[in-house]
Amino acid sequence: MRTALYVRVSTRDKQDVSNQLIELRDSCDGEKDSIVKEYVDHESGSRSDRGQFQQMLRDAADKKFDLLIFWSLDRLTREGTLATLKYFEHFEKYGIRWISLKEPWINSAGPLRDVVISLVASLAKQEQVRISERVKAGLQRAKRGGTRTGNPIGRPRAVFDRAKARALRDQGLSWHQIAKQLNVSASTVWRACTTQEDKLPLPKSEPEVLEGMSQALPNRDSARLLPEGP
Repeated sequence: MRTALYVRVSTRDKQDVSNQLIELRDSCDGEKDSIVKEYVDHESGSRSDRGQFQQMLRDAADKKFDLLIFWSLDRLTREGTLATLKYFEHFEKYGIRWISLKEPWINSAGPLRDVVISLVASLAKQEQVRISERVKAGLQRAKRGGTRTGNPIGRPRAVFDRAKARALRDQGLSWHQIAKQLNVSASTVWRACTTQEDKLPLPKSEPEVLEGMSQALPNRDSARLLPEGP
């Protein structure tokens, strides 16, 4: 039987794949099994785009081997039960047998084959339901919030006591002093405490302009009492 071996270690593990390969090779019957290909990946099992893994799937579709032996299920994939079921179905479609060395009950030719497939399929269905529920909840949240993420559109509105800000302004405090007390920006206080007629275009990058305005116009009432000129 033409046999393929698949081994994987993640780059973070700092492990040597030779440990897996030695045991996988020893598990093959020299008289019945001929190892035609060894696929080795040094990537996370949560990634589906592993180079050798994808090559193995293509070779399975081309029927370049009859049996795939992997070290353990988590070495084959860590993408979840949906992905696991998809890969098992891929092997089944092309008549490829598969065996987990460390989990002998995960064996397409074993007595528990149907049980394993049924269990994986059930878990995959539950996972699919949970994903669907999370998507629906996210859409509802986004609908309430007005955005895809569910957050309000634009920047969060600054929350502070506007009445207190106006009272401090009437006491003659500068915009900067008021902002410091209320823990907001000077421009935010200025926008909240002035009428549309009072507002002048201010460079956002120059908050000191606000300070100059506070000195020139202590408050709206005093500004109206200024003489109009000779």
